[in-house]
Amino acid sequence: MDKKIIKYKNTASIISVVMLLLAIPAIWPYGYYTLLRWVVTATAIFLVWITYNLKKTFWLVLMGLVAVLFNPLIPIYLDKETWVIIDFIVAILFLVSIFKIKSKD
Repeated sequence: MDKKIIKYKNTASIISVVMLLLAIPAIWPYGYYTLLRWVVTATAIFLVWITYNLKKTFWLVLMGLVAVLFNPLIPIYLDKETWVIIDFIVAILFLVSIFKIKSKD
C-alpha cells in the first residue's frame, strides 16, 4: 500500500474524529448531522478498501459496520443519547486506526 494513500487515510480519519467530537454537544443544525453521516461513511468505506488490501480482517469488519451504521442513503434512526455514545466510540476507533492501520512496507 502506498504511503501517500495511508497519509490520505490519516487525514480523512482526523477530519472524521473532529466532526464526530463536535457533534456530541448537540448544538448544530440538522444539516451538520447529515454532512457528518456522509463524511464518516466515506471515511469508513475508504478504510474498508485500505484494510481489504492490507488483509486486516478485524478492521475491515469494524469499518464496514461503521459505514452501515452512518450511511446516509438508508439512515438508521436512534435517539440522541445513543448517538452521543456511538459518535464518541467511532471517534476513538478512527483515532486508533491512524496508529494501527499501516502499510506493510
